[in-house]
Amino acid sequence: MSLLATTVKGIEPASGEWRQKAGEHIDKLTMPPRALGRLLDLAEQLAGIRRTIKPRVENKVVVTMAGDHGVVSEGVSAFPQEVTPQMVRNFVAGGAGINVIARVAGARVVVVDMGVAGDLGDLARAGRILSYRIAPGTRNMATGPAMSREQACAALEAGIDIVGVLAAEGLDLLGTGDMGIGNTAPSAAVLSAFAGLPARETAGRGTGVGDEALENKIRVIDRALAVNKPDPQDAVDVLAKVGGFEIGGIAGLILGAAYHRIPVVVDGFISSAGALVAKALAPDAVDYMIAAHRSHEQGHRIMLEVLGLSPLLDLNLRLGEGTGAALSMKVVEAAAAVISDMATFEDAGVTSG
Repeated sequence: MSLLATTVKGIEPASGEWRQKAGEHIDKLTMPPRALGRLLDLAEQLAGIRRTIKPRVENKVVVTMAGDHGVVSEGVSAFPQEVTPQMVRNFVAGGAGINVIARVAGARVVVVDMGVAGDLGDLARAGRILSYRIAPGTRNMATGPAMSREQACAALEAGIDIVGVLAAEGLDLLGTGDMGIGNTAPSAAVLSAFAGLPARETAGRGTGVGDEALENKIRVIDRALAVNKPDPQDAVDVLAKVGGFEIGGIAGLILGAAYHRIPVVVDGFISSAGALVAKALAPDAVDYMIAAHRSHEQGHRIMLEVLGLSPLLDLNLRLGEGTGAALSMKVVEAAAAVISDMATFEDAGVTSG
C-alpha cells in the first residue's frame, strides 16, 4: 500500500469524547459561562485532536511550499516567474513577511522546493531548504493537464513525509504556507472543479492584476476546466489536471497532520485549495483543520463554506507564504493555555454562579 493510501486509511475523526470532557472542564473555569467565546470552541477542538484536556502548543512550525506554474505563460499574474526562486532565497535569508510574523509567533519556518522553475540546489545541499522537487514547474493547464497522476501523488506524499519527520521531532502545531507566482489561478480552478462553479465566481486579482488581466485570467481558468474536465469525485485527478505541486504538497501536509493527530492552521486561498483536496481524499481530515483567516481573494469565502470552517481572523490578508497561519498560531496557543492553565472555581476558592 502506498504512503498516500496508508495515510488516508489511517485518518480517524477527532475524539468527541475528549471534546466533551474539555467542555465539562471549561464549565468549571473561573469565568462566566462561555465568556471567551470561540476561543473555547478552539480549546475543545484541540482537546479532541490531542485526546487531552490540557493540550500544549509549544513546538510550532510553518511549512512554506514553493512551486511554479506553466499557466503563467498565459498572463495570469502581475509578477514574472523568476520572483518565485528569488522569494525562496528571501525566506532563507529571513527577510520575508512569513519570517517576520513567524518570529513574533515563535514558530520555525521550513521552506520546501516542490518544483520551482529555478535552481535552488545550493540551498538544498546546504540544508537551508527541503527539496521534494518534482519538476521545474507544472505544465500549462490551459492546454492540458498540469501534471501527471504520478506527479500529483508524489506531491501529496511529499507533504505527508514532511509531517512524519516533524512529528517524530515533536510537533504541537503545524501551519501551511505557499509561494508560487501564478498560483491563484490553479487554486481557483481547483475550487471551480470541486464546487462546480465558473471561474468568474472563484477567481480574484491575485497579485493585483487589473480589470483586463482579470478577464483574461477568468477565460484561462475556464479554458483549463473545459480542456481537462477534472473529475470532482477524484481528488487526485483534480490536483493533476488543474492544481500545482505546492497545492498538492499542502494537501499532503494536512493529511499528515490528521494522521498524526496534530492541529493544522490552514493559511489563505492557496492553502485552502490544498485543504479542499485533502478533504476530498479524507473527509475526517477537516476535524484537524483550523482556518487561519479569510483571505481578500473572493473565492476564499466559498472555499471556507465548502470546508465548513470559520476563520479566526479577517484582516484582508492576501500575501500567502503562511503569514495568516503564523498570526493565528498565537490565538491557538492562547486557547490551549486557557483550558490548560486557568484555575477552576474550586481550585481558586471562588464562588461559582
